Amino acid sequence: MEGLVERLEQAVTRLEKMSVTMQAASGIANGNCANGINGVSSECVEAFDNLLRGPLSEYLNCSRAIGKEVEKHADMVNNALQDQRSFLKMAVTHQEPAQTELHDLLQPISGHIQEVQSFREQNRGSSLFNHLSAVSESIPALGWVAVSQKPGPYVKEMNDAATFYTNRVLKDYKETDKRHVDWVRSYLSIWTEMQSFIKQHHTTGLVWSKSGPIAPPLFARPSARSRPPPPPPPGPPPVFTDDDSQPQADRAVAQHSELFAQLNKGMDITKGLKHVSDEKKTHKNSNLRSHAIATKTKSPGTVNSPRAAAQKKTPLLELEGKKWRVENFEQKHDLTIEETELKQVVYVFGCNNSTLQIKGKINSIIIDNCKKLGLVFENVVGIVEIINCKGIQLQVLGTVPTISINTTEGCQVYLSKDSLHCDIVSAKSSEMNILIPQDEEYREYPVPEQFKTVWDGSKLVTEPTEIAG
Repeated sequence: MEGLVERLEQAVTRLEKMSVTMQAASGIANGNCANGINGVSSECVEAFDNLLRGPLSEYLNCSRAIGKEVEKHADMVNNALQDQRSFLKMAVTHQEPAQTELHDLLQPISGHIQEVQSFREQNRGSSLFNHLSAVSESIPALGWVAVSQKPGPYVKEMNDAATFYTNRVLKDYKETDKRHVDWVRSYLSIWTEMQSFIKQHHTTGLVWSKSGPIAPPLFARPSARSRPPPPPPPGPPPVFTDDDSQPQADRAVAQHSELFAQLNKGMDITKGLKHVSDEKKTHKNSNLRSHAIATKTKSPGTVNSPRAAAQKKTPLLELEGKKWRVENFEQKHDLTIEETELKQVVYVFGCNNSTLQIKGKINSIIIDNCKKLGLVFENVVGIVEIINCKGIQLQVLGTVPTISINTTEGCQVYLSKDSLHCDIVSAKSSEMNILIPQDEEYREYPVPEQFKTVWDGSKLVTEPTEIAG
C-alpha cells in the first residue's frame, strides 16, 4: 500500500512540472510575458524594471541637476511609471477583468497623467516651460496599456509630440549648458525603450494571464504620497415652513383639493374679485402710466449687466501637441504661424477684428465664433471649416480641397489659381461670396442662399432660385 501511495505522489509531481512548462510556453508565445509562478516576476516585469533602472534613473539624475520645476516634474513621472509597473505585475498573475473594472484599475495612472499636465499649466511663466511642455505632451503615452491593437505606434506618436519642445530646449541650451542636452536625451530614451519593451512583450496589446483569478477592482499601489479622499459634500439645506407639524404630502393634497374646488365654481369664480374704479385703471389715467414708467426706471445704476461683469479672456497663441491654438485676440493684425508641419491643425476661437497668416502646409483649419477675422494661408491638405462666425475674409495662396461654411453671416473667400477646383460646402449661412482671379483681378460670385425644391415624379429636385435685382 505504501508503494502505491509513493507512485501516485511521483505521478502528481510529474503532472505539476508539465503544467508549469506548458504555462511558460504559452506565455512566451504571447510575447515572452509568462504568468508569474510562486511570486516570481515574469520576464516582461523584469524587462520593465530594466527600463526603470536605466533610462528613467538617468532622466531623474539629469532632472535633479537642473532642479526647480523640472525636478518636481520628474518626481511625478517617476510615480506614474512605478504605478504602471504595479499594474503590469498584476496583469501577469490575473486574468483581464470586464471593461468597467478595467477602467477603475487604470484610474491611478490616469490621475498621474492629469497631475503632470496640470503642473505644466500652473507654471506657464517658468523659464523651463519648454521642458515641462515636452513631458506634459508625451506623458499620455502611459495609456498604451488601454490600446488594444498597436500600442507601440501610439507611444511613438506621443514621443513625436515631445520632440517639438525638446528641439526648442536644444536650440536654447545646446551651446551653453550641457545639462539640458543630457536631459533631452535621457527623457526621450524612456519612450524609445518603452516602444522596444512593447514590441517584445505586448505587440498587439497588454497581455493578461490566461490563468489565475480575475483582476481585483480598485487596484492601486500603496504610496506615501497618496492623499485621503476628500470628505463628502454637505447635504442640502433644511427647508423651513410655517407649519412643520403638517407633512408635506398632506399639504400638497390640501392645495390640490382647494385648486379643484375653485375651478368647479365655474362662472362664480369671479365673484371673489374686487371691483377697480376707472381712476385706478392705468389705461384710463395717464398720470398712473407715467408713474409706472418712472418706477421701473428709478434706479438704472443698481442693475449690473452680466455682459459688463464678464472678464476679458487672455489671448493665446501656442502649439499643444499637434494643434495650434489661437484664441481671444482683439485688434491684432500681425498674428503669424510659421513653424508648421503636415500633421498639425489650427484652431481659431473667439478672435475679433484681427488678421492671422499661416505659412507652410498643414492638415486643417477651424475658425469658430470669430468676428471680422482675416485669414491668409498657403496650403491645407484636409479641410477649412468656418463655424458660427460673422464677417470672415479668407484668402488661399496655394491649394485646399474643401472649404466648409456653417452658421455664418458674411464670408468672402479669395481663391488662388491652384485652388479653383476646391469644394465649397455651406449650410445655414448668408452673404457668402467667392472671388475668382481673372486677369490679375478678382471677380466676385455670390453663393446661393435661396433654393427651390420640386417633385419630378420620382424624387425631389432642388436648385437655386434666381432673384431679380
